[in-house]
Amino acid sequence: MRMRTRHSDAMELTFTPLIGDYAITKLPADAAFPDWIDQSGLVSITRADDELSVVSLSNGTPPDADVGWSALRVDTLAALDEPGVVMSAVTPISTAGLGVFVISTHLRDYLLVRTAEMNRVAAALTNAGHSLV
Repeated sequence: MRMRTRHSDAMELTFTPLIGDYAITKLPADAAFPDWIDQSGLVSITRADDELSVVSLSNGTPPDADVGWSALRVDTLAALDEPGVVMSAVTPISTAGLGVFVISTHLRDYLLVRTAEMNRVAAALTNAGHSLV
């Protein structure tokens, strides 16, 4: 169960950095699921009307993949429809002037942030009352 902070409606979350260098790759909407995806680590494939978006470890990704991302897993679990989870995770990072790419699964949320900014991301999250393990 998630805990709420005493000073706001924001949730106190616990994050675990995932091992590895991640990439975000945009492919044409009608592209087949790529065979170059490293099956380990976090993998997300999302097809929309205008693109096929792939998040994976950067091993073997095409040259135009956007590399240099680190992944953070939100370890604090909540119901699928519990409000405020993503906002509590993203707001401190965004307020620090940093970008974030969010992936949600049935069980968890994941944040991808630029590896070069991880120290600033960690500081923003801990200053907001969150924990990194």
